[in-house]
Amino acid sequence: MRALQIASCEGGPRAEIVRLSDEELGEGDVSITVEFSAVNFKDGLAVTGASPVMKRSPLVAGIDLAGVVESAPAGSGLAAGDKVVVNGWGLAFDHNGGFATRARVPASWVTQLPARFTTWQAMAIGTAGYTAALCALAIQRHGVAPADGPLVVTGAAGGVGSVAIALLASLGFEVHASTGRLAERDYLRVLGATEVLDRAELSAPGPRPLASERWAAGVDSVGSHSLVNVLSKIKYGGIVANCGLAQGMDLPGSVAPFILRSVTLAGIDSVNASTKKRVEAWDLLDAQLDTNHLELMTTTVGLDEIVSAAERVLAGEVRGRTVVDVNA
Repeated sequence: MRALQIASCEGGPRAEIVRLSDEELGEGDVSITVEFSAVNFKDGLAVTGASPVMKRSPLVAGIDLAGVVESAPAGSGLAAGDKVVVNGWGLAFDHNGGFATRARVPASWVTQLPARFTTWQAMAIGTAGYTAALCALAIQRHGVAPADGPLVVTGAAGGVGSVAIALLASLGFEVHASTGRLAERDYLRVLGATEVLDRAELSAPGPRPLASERWAAGVDSVGSHSLVNVLSKIKYGGIVANCGLAQGMDLPGSVAPFILRSVTLAGIDSVNASTKKRVEAWDLLDAQLDTNHLELMTTTVGLDEIVSAAERVLAGEVRGRTVVDVNA
């Protein structure tokens, strides 16, 4: 198989296109012909060497993959020819990932793709979109309804933000989008945002533990001061689903929103989420996501273009999603 592999070497990790044998695919009982993968923020960290997110070396990068089952064990619920997706688990952490033409993984990692999605669309959604769906489910489970008021989405022009806006708008919510790229205002409005905010309104250190109540809930992929400022503006009893740390891992704020307004901060993990949660997320995407938006929010590159795409992702220069055609 042809793959983009990351190897430790003098001077730091190095990404290169290699050819691997069937024996080097890795452990697992399901073999998959990979058709598409995607470049996520975590992939950007690994491919560029910006952060050591891989547990072993060498390793094929790519935390996402979509393709067709070649073979699967009896009783797994999978059969040759099934369209499937794998998001997270051990991909590109301690197991060869999706930047390859073939993969072998445990059956428990595999999710059958809803029939209406192509494998390209599955990766246009990818980990970012599936994470956005987990956030939307957390907001719904908390009991927040469109009548409760607007929601806010930070990092709005990125992968999680783009899908979150489209998904929440389709569910009937009024969505406010916070972005550092105001040139993408029209794009965000097409996805469903009714108001676009300059991220500077939220990214500076907050002057007060509590600000005027503004949003019933939020989806945050930024963290740090942005998350603190969002929390300070959430209405009584509201919730913020946090799934990222683009601004930082710190939470330099106060407990005031939690104990004085009964605000909930829900951490959203997509890597090790249960199979039940994954199926719920993909079912929500199947039911609510307008696939026409995927064309608007997605760029497609080949294996040879991943490194430059990863650099753009880390620099915050990518609108929405970057799909990888592993056969290009």
